[in-house]
Amino acid sequence: MALDQILHDRMNEILADAEKSLCGARLTHYEKAGEEHNRQKLKALCTLTVRAISEKNLGPMLAHAEEIARERFEAGFDLSEVQTAFNVLEEALWKFIIKNLPPVEFGDAIGLVSTVLGAGKDILATTYVALASKAKVPSLDLRSLFVGTY
Repeated sequence: MALDQILHDRMNEILADAEKSLCGARLTHYEKAGEEHNRQKLKALCTLTVRAISEKNLGPMLAHAEEIARERFEAGFDLSEVQTAFNVLEEALWKFIIKNLPPVEFGDAIGLVSTVLGAGKDILATTYVALASKAKVPSLDLRSLFVGTY
């Protein structure tokens, strides 16, 4: 069976693991949003990951990641919180792959998952930082790191 079909068929199992990790990360905005909201967001991200693997097309994932960056920036989320949501899903997918696929398939499967989510995280970060740079967000003021170096 193809990787995309396996991931689709077992998505609830993967999401349960990702949700547990997200909850354990104790992220302020995600705790406030609630479990059902977080589950829906993780499910959308997982569905797009499976779709990208199936269609060999990153376009929908990249558009989604850019939209998430804008939404989360405007809602006051820290970039690290949003990156963590991507990371917990990626980790859940890796664990699922290691547990359920033959070792000979690990490289390709993990490579596909990591490529899709890595591309999403890249767009997420660059969009968020571009927005933050325009807003002069204090967390991106790096001058204090270079005091005395001038």
